[in-house]
Amino acid sequence: MKFLDEAKIYLKAGDGGDGCLSFRREKFIEFGGPDGGAGGSGGSIYALAVKNVNTLIDYRYKQHFKAHKGGNGAGQNKTGKSSDDIILKVPVGTQILDEDKFTEIADLTEDGQTVLLAQGGRGGLGNSYFKSSTNQAPRKFQYGEPGEERWVWLKLKLIADVGLVGLPNAGKSTFISAVTNAKAKIEDYPFSTITPQLGVIKFNDKELVIADIPGLIEGAHLGKGLGDRFLAHVERCAVILHIVDASADDPWSSYEIVRNEIEKYGKFLYRKPEVVALNKADIVEESRLKEIMIEFKKHQIKNIFEISAGTMQGCRELTNHLAKYVKQS
Repeated sequence: MKFLDEAKIYLKAGDGGDGCLSFRREKFIEFGGPDGGAGGSGGSIYALAVKNVNTLIDYRYKQHFKAHKGGNGAGQNKTGKSSDDIILKVPVGTQILDEDKFTEIADLTEDGQTVLLAQGGRGGLGNSYFKSSTNQAPRKFQYGEPGEERWVWLKLKLIADVGLVGLPNAGKSTFISAVTNAKAKIEDYPFSTITPQLGVIKFNDKELVIADIPGLIEGAHLGKGLGDRFLAHVERCAVILHIVDASADDPWSSYEIVRNEIEKYGKFLYRKPEVVALNKADIVEESRLKEIMIEFKKHQIKNIFEISAGTMQGCRELTNHLAKYVKQS
């Protein structure tokens, strides 16, 4: 299944049915009086968060959703049938924005959470509703009210405890494949991860959900590489796990590139707790690792782990540490 985390859709709720203008016409009843029934309500449109959906791909192929009009009223005080509502199923973690892509309508973070997006029109009243002591034969009735219509944006932000960030080929995909049930794509070329991946680590009493996003490069906030749009998927995380390739020529510079892109992305993501994992430690000399650790600690980076996603060295200690943040969140 393809991954799609953003979609713009058009919604049109159903119009209300028209009220009826009618008078009783029955044999042996001299003064029948008004008997026009009311129209039915138009269908409304709701969004429903469901945990077994993990992409917005369905909304790439269908962008227009229109509910049916309510039935018109009829004689003999018959009320028109109300139309069925439309339920749009979206992944848990979907944010719904107005057409300006800024005003938030809803943030669906729990399974089963529902929000009304477009209200169906109310049915009009028939002439029987306007009968009074001074007006025994009203010819007044109402047309149904129009249903709401609008464009909205659906924006998926994955629900995860830990968000993985780092440069391309830092070893994020290898790490998430090694410690979780995720089947990440691992190749020796830039951007082996081109869509976010979710993995789960099972502990005795809980689960730790990790989100891996495509690697960031310098200038990602300007759209270089795959850009920074996938950073939205770590906005909800309790902690950021920053994986740095310890075998690189300058690991500190690699770290700074990603941190600068996170700060330029904004949305307070840079304020989240961060844990740094120096990956590929198994192929780096011990003396060199000590130099790297000294460099990071010199810049007040405290939570640092030496790991090897390939051999699982240090991975258990790291995941146990990450679980502490989740318990505090």
